[in-house]
Order: sequence, then C-alpha cells, then structure tokens
Amino acid sequence: MAGHSKWKNIRLHKGKADLERGKIFGKLSREITIAARMGGGVVDSNPRLRLAIEKARAASMPVDNIKRALQKGTGELGGENYEEVVYEGYGPGGVAVLVECATDNRNRTVADLRHLFSRFGGNLGESGSVAWQFERKGVLLVAAEGLEEDAVLDAVLEAGGEDMSSTDDGETKSFEIIASPEVLAEVRRALEARSMTVSSEEVAMIAQNTVQPDAEQSTPLLKLLNAIEDHDDVQRVATNATFDDDALNAVS
Repeated sequence: MAGHSKWKNIRLHKGKADLERGKIFGKLSREITIAARMGGGVVDSNPRLRLAIEKARAASMPVDNIKRALQKGTGELGGENYEEVVYEGYGPGGVAVLVECATDNRNRTVADLRHLFSRFGGNLGESGSVAWQFERKGVLLVAAEGLEEDAVLDAVLEAGGEDMSSTDDGETKSFEIIASPEVLAEVRRALEARSMTVSSEEVAMIAQNTVQPDAEQSTPLLKLLNAIEDHDDVQRVATNATFDDDALNAVS
C-alpha cells in the first residue's frame, strides 16, 4: 500500500495547502450533500455522511456551512443538483488514473479533464478502461509512536480489518490499515477503544497492482494528478503509480 500512502502525502502537503479555503469547503459541502441525498441525513445510519461531516469538522468548516450542505442533501434547502461521475484515463507512461467527481455540468467537467490530461501528456479513456484495476477500500492511519505493531494488528483483525502496513513520510511513522468500507467505522472504534489515535480516515480506490514510472515520466504525472485534484468538480483522484522520494520532492 506504499503507493497509496505516498500519493496521499503529496496531496496533503502540496494539493491541500495550495487550495483556497473556499475551494476546500466547496468540495466538502458537495460530499455532505451527496451523502445525505443517497443515504439520508441521520449520521448514525449513514457511514458516508458521518465520514464527510468528520472531515468537514477537521478542516474547521463552519457549522452553518455543514448544516446547509446537509439540508440540501435532505431536500430541506434548494441548491445545485450534483451528480457523481467517475472518469478514467491514462497519464504519462500509460499509468491508470481514476477521477471521482461531483458535478452539476458533465459537459464542463469532461471538457476540463480532457484538457488537463492532454496538457500533461495523458489522455482521457473510455468508461471501464482502468476502473477494473482498482478496489474501493477503507483506509485508516494510526500514529505509530508508542504502539506495538502486533497489538495494533490484533485489534485490526479482530474488528474485521484486512491488512496493515507501516508508512513513514520522513516526519511521522504511521500504521496504514485497510478494511472494507462496511466495517471501517467498527475498526476505528476498536482502535480508539484501545487508546490508539486514528489520524486519518477515508474511503479510497486502491490499485490492486502498482507500477513505478521512470524519472522522466514521474514529474509530468505528478503535475497532472495535482492539477486534476485542484479542479473544483473533483472529489478524489486515484492512480496505480508509485513514486520514489526524489520524484515527490521535485514536485512538492
């Protein structure tokens, strides 16, 4: 899972830092609205909504903004009619790129993404062209300091988790835990019951197999991924590429 972790780190350190606060809040609002529309407005019975609201709070999104987004999803307030669309494409070197969007204008979104792929040496593909290479999984990060790896793994497996690995971004060592989205909340509760700190939680598309682009391809590919994520309509980006530290540092 190292490729997922390193791309996650780049997104946190570069992508999120560059986005204006309003853009971040816009993406979070869309996720809350869609989650509430699809699964109802009760957090206890809607895991996706729970996660969306927790992310909004972690980003210091105002309570009123969260409330409005929730009311749009439940129909109490009017607003844009966002729909979820997944686009698939290839980056430099033919690596797979999966883009999850929430948009009120498909024509605008696909035109913008096609331009971005072309600009950085990739191309937008047909539906189904790369999605088969990914699985939707829940991902938790737990701060590793002071913890025994075997104790964390035991808690994960007892709660229904699937896998665990160590990650290190140069500053903080963490355990990355993989679970099905259906049991993600249960795994988190099991960890927190043992006083283990969950620093990040998300549902992401994880590549079943990864490839590592060469140095010449890595820079334009990372620029493509960051440009796509910066787009207002884009909620999540996944790739089957992994990157070495030199490539990550060059772009960040």
